[in-house]
Amino acid sequence: MSTAQIIHLSEADPRISPDELIDGLVPPPQFEDVSFGSYRPDPAQPTQTQARDTLNDFVSSGGGSSRLLGRLFGGGRRSKAKGVYLDGGYGVGKTHLLASTWHASEKPATFGTFVEYTNLIGALGFVRARDELSQMRLVCIDEFELDDPGDTVMMSRLMRELTDAGVKIVATSNTLPGSLGQGRFAAQDFLREIQALSEQFTIVSIDGDDYRSRGLPEPPAPQTTEELDAVLAEATGTVARDRFDVAVEHLSTIHPSRYGRMLDQVDTIVWDEVRTIENEGVALRFVALVDRMYDRDVAVHASGVKLDDVFTDEMIAGGYRKKYLRCLSRLTALAHKARS
Repeated sequence: MSTAQIIHLSEADPRISPDELIDGLVPPPQFEDVSFGSYRPDPAQPTQTQARDTLNDFVSSGGGSSRLLGRLFGGGRRSKAKGVYLDGGYGVGKTHLLASTWHASEKPATFGTFVEYTNLIGALGFVRARDELSQMRLVCIDEFELDDPGDTVMMSRLMRELTDAGVKIVATSNTLPGSLGQGRFAAQDFLREIQALSEQFTIVSIDGDDYRSRGLPEPPAPQTTEELDAVLAEATGTVARDRFDVAVEHLSTIHPSRYGRMLDQVDTIVWDEVRTIENEGVALRFVALVDRMYDRDVAVHASGVKLDDVFTDEMIAGGYRKKYLRCLSRLTALAHKARS
């Protein structure tokens, strides 16, 4: 007999105060114990070791005067960069390295995704958010991907004011700063802002294959309704079971800043009748949900279409391609976790 608590994400309506948003800017549970020492670079990809050493040196040296960063700029000169921008494909360990940087840094420090920082500004207002973050020794920004030119201007201004206050910044992204927004926005003021933003960072590229796909080339086959029932019968902890389209539709009623709170006590998600998402706005909200699921290492069971068919071919080929591919990579890992 199951000892699990069964809930429904489609009924969740979590509340979170502005102060809790600040306090919640820490590495997610999946990365709460990582370190530079626990990062395992691929011997065939020397940039992974270089990225780890660069970040370790940056956080321990105070940033600009490091010997290693000096070499990146040539001749041992003092670097003018005010932060490190780690660029690479999904699944090469960027979040692991970013969380390791946070753990190695003197506190106070914050860790959050790009959207979590924009949500923070929306909740607190720019001035209070800047003042709160200005008290930090380090601000870590994961998944630096731009969905709106207005966010670019706002975050660029925030980072300039933070670095002027002496705050170190480390960011990760699948896209080099000069290419952020490529294929989506072409306004000249946006492009100028991107250039100003990129000048804040020493850019460090990291190569490699998606570690989540090693030996796991695609999601497992969809389960039947009977198999999902059996999962619930044997489950422990908290299980959220919903019809997929109902759960996804409910996301439009919850601000993305609250998705994490919605999942805080969930161990397993069970989706009935997964379907391909046709609307891009809905798809991007789903991406945000999966990111928070991955942070919390939530196992996924599902019936319906295969999880790698959850987005249309047009979406995968479009301007948000990297977001969708990262999402599919993470969904695959969580689905295989559920079967292990």
